[in-house]
Amino acid sequence: MQVQPFSVNDGDGIRTTIFMAGCPLHCQWCSNPEGLDQQPKTAFYEKLCIGCGLCTTVCHLHGGIDLNQPEQRAICDGCGACADICPRHAKKRMIVKKEASEIVEEVKRHRLFYRQSGGGITFSGGEATLQREFLDELSEQLYDLGFHLALETSGYFDFDAVRTILQRMDMIFMDLKHMDPVKHQYFTGVDNRRILENMKRLSEIDAEIVIRIPVIGGVNADAENISKSAAFVHCYLPQAKMELLPYHRFGFGKYEALGLEMPSNQFFTPSDDEMAEFKQMVKNAGVELVDFR
Repeated sequence: MQVQPFSVNDGDGIRTTIFMAGCPLHCQWCSNPEGLDQQPKTAFYEKLCIGCGLCTTVCHLHGGIDLNQPEQRAICDGCGACADICPRHAKKRMIVKKEASEIVEEVKRHRLFYRQSGGGITFSGGEATLQREFLDELSEQLYDLGFHLALETSGYFDFDAVRTILQRMDMIFMDLKHMDPVKHQYFTGVDNRRILENMKRLSEIDAEIVIRIPVIGGVNADAENISKSAAFVHCYLPQAKMELLPYHRFGFGKYEALGLEMPSNQFFTPSDDEMAEFKQMVKNAGVELVDFR
């Protein structure tokens, strides 16, 4: 889990985004690879390291400085003691365990910013609903405190099991990565049937709905897929809005810092002209566009 205050891209106003680890999808372009599972992880940013060796003095496994050497990464258990002592922040805790009460107290310190900006709390991931019991406890406490709540989700969950959680949300962002079930399976590891069914059922929830498409060249950035996606949203969620997010590589430094294989070079960012065409397709389908970037 990671708690990121002062976020402005995950809903209205200034927000705190709570990234919850673990995800049932394994998207080939994922920008948050640290959240694919729930294991504690420590990242190593080699360019920041001055080679002082302080980290080695607190490693209970007698590890070395460079965590991205395969033999060092293999023995690291992600405890984060080295990150706590590093003077240059070359090592960083990526996944940490927190109690709901800790997060509530942390969030309450920023309530003035939420109130003045119209912001609040956004649950993200990974896939937040994968930690259903914890999300239920945490969202209930924050709901009772009157915070504006939003959820970013892949849509891959048991709808009836998380209905109570969904009903607490003021805003729900759900990804629509591909309309083709075979391509969805290939690029994400799961097919899209459950996601599309859950998307339809969002009509049962009294929240603002935003369907997001990460527009990725080499995956889904084509007229057929965008037009089918917009038509689906217009048909089943006529009150919903859509947001088209052009592919980016902002999170790819994490792959190197965690000793992971980088995503394929076959993925690319659509041109501005292509994005404008895709947005026009959405408008032509009768769906309102929004942009939280």
